[in-house]
Amino acid sequence: MNPTVAKVTRRVREKSIASRAAYLAQMQAARDEGPARTTLSCSNLAHGMAACGGGDKNILAGDKVPNIAIVSAYNDMLSAHQPLETFPALIKRAASELGAIAQFAGGVPAMCDGVTQGQDGMDLSLFSRDVIALSTAVALSHNMFDAALCLGVCDKIVPGLLIGALSFGHLPVAFVPAGPMVSGLPNKEKARIREEYAAGRIGRAELLDAESASYHGPGTCTFYGTANSNQMMMEFLGLQLPGGSFVNPNTPLRDALTAEAVRTVLGLTDLGENYLPIAEIVDESAIVNAIVGLLATGGSTNHTLHLVAIAAAAGIKIDWTDFAELSSAVPLLAHVYPNGLADVNHFHAAGGLGFVMRELLDAGLLNEDVSTIKGRGLRNFCVEPFVSGSAVSFRETPAESLDRDIVRPVADPFDNEGGLRTVDGNLGRAVVKVSAVDKAHYHIKAPARVFLSQDAFTEAFKNEQLTGDFVAVLPFQGAKANGMPELHKLTPYLGVLQNRGQRVALLTDGRMSGASGKVLAAIQITPEAACGGEIARIRDGDIIEIDADKGRLAVAAAADEWQARDPLAPDLAPNHNGMGRELFASFRHAVNGAEQGATIFGQH
Repeated sequence: MNPTVAKVTRRVREKSIASRAAYLAQMQAARDEGPARTTLSCSNLAHGMAACGGGDKNILAGDKVPNIAIVSAYNDMLSAHQPLETFPALIKRAASELGAIAQFAGGVPAMCDGVTQGQDGMDLSLFSRDVIALSTAVALSHNMFDAALCLGVCDKIVPGLLIGALSFGHLPVAFVPAGPMVSGLPNKEKARIREEYAAGRIGRAELLDAESASYHGPGTCTFYGTANSNQMMMEFLGLQLPGGSFVNPNTPLRDALTAEAVRTVLGLTDLGENYLPIAEIVDESAIVNAIVGLLATGGSTNHTLHLVAIAAAAGIKIDWTDFAELSSAVPLLAHVYPNGLADVNHFHAAGGLGFVMRELLDAGLLNEDVSTIKGRGLRNFCVEPFVSGSAVSFRETPAESLDRDIVRPVADPFDNEGGLRTVDGNLGRAVVKVSAVDKAHYHIKAPARVFLSQDAFTEAFKNEQLTGDFVAVLPFQGAKANGMPELHKLTPYLGVLQNRGQRVALLTDGRMSGASGKVLAAIQITPEAACGGEIARIRDGDIIEIDADKGRLAVAAAADEWQARDPLAPDLAPNHNGMGRELFASFRHAVNGAEQGATIFGQH
């Protein structure tokens, strides 16, 4: 076992002794109440099965046949979730063939950061994760179920479903994805066209043509952002069928995997001999494995929030130090856009997650002896699925990478570290993702340019006011201030400036996430400006240093002068009204800090 992975796993376990024990005791108490439907009165049960056919009513009236809850993020506007439309019928048919019942327990909202990027609706994005968790709990609260299947894919949806499912940790739960859309316009070309538009060299029509050629059909976006990082994470946690993350929708294999998820979860209920609830799968070792998977594949910085919140829902305590220490030991094995040119379809074809997982296991970089929906041991996931007849079978993943420009073995990685670092100093503590950043840009020491919105920055760009080297500082983008939106609107403009030879970087208490690109960005700085964070004291011209190599984040200022300076106090009311934002005032009040997961559920 790699000593750093062993050390971090041990530390997480020690930090979590009391909270984990309390969580497991709560889940055991829920199990001890007995099979769910036996606790319902006749009136309760009659309501729960009133719409069922006569045969299903007879089955549900007893307590010997399992009933699966379907919780889905389906909507037909978002490409990633549109394929889920047909899944409930498929799941019900598969359950019936296996002598079980499945009921659609509830839907959860699914918003797309791609649609809301740079718009007012983006202020609801991070909070939607906790809404989804609450919605999942509502769906399962009818207490009619012996297991659950969670159908979701994208950025906040999978973490929200998982947080909600963990509050019903006495149930077996499996996750069912829809898969990525087939490959469209290459990601490098898409990024080039965005920069051309930002520079004013092409118009909106050309930009829309390019975007439509990239996001062009049903399925998840094909770059390795938060959505596809979610799918990786579910496999590394052992909650999703092996090799199923990046199988395209509307294919025989995708449908067969969905039916196989039904078979799998039915084998884990408390009505059989192999009871395995989700509370026992998501333990300290599994959480560390998820972090390792994130680092080895160059995944989304959003999971420095989401994984903290997920772990807390299972009584497990992690922080950014755990991420950073693991990153120093875990090599980068995948180059998938924005960290490379390939998309997730190319990655899957080159060996995919099964290859990466086997390499990490062989190198002692994962906790192997863990529980999964496929049995004990993470090596059960070093396989890839294929259709055999109408069912799913599994075979070993390729022994070698089929494209070393996309995925490599531990012995010859793209980088010796995972590329996720922390920086701290007299401005606070922040996350830096360097896996897509050229090493020449790991360090900057330059004057600050302070902007209170993305629009203010883009206006300065269009007016040709962004000359010389500088650090763009965007305070009051944290969860308490305005919901902590992603700031991708800045990415093409900063890229243009860097291409011109300027040294530029970003410092913010907002997010950048899995699409973080080639410009150095210290993000999610904590404390955030709205909580008294030092970022609120920065003014134009202050010399800011971000050093990803030395882990340094600082402003050059005399301590007495700095403390005497009044922090900025902008009017945040415009960020709190319109587009439904007024409904989330209680969320902004209750949310905790970024390193605590930016969640309304944790300690404050």
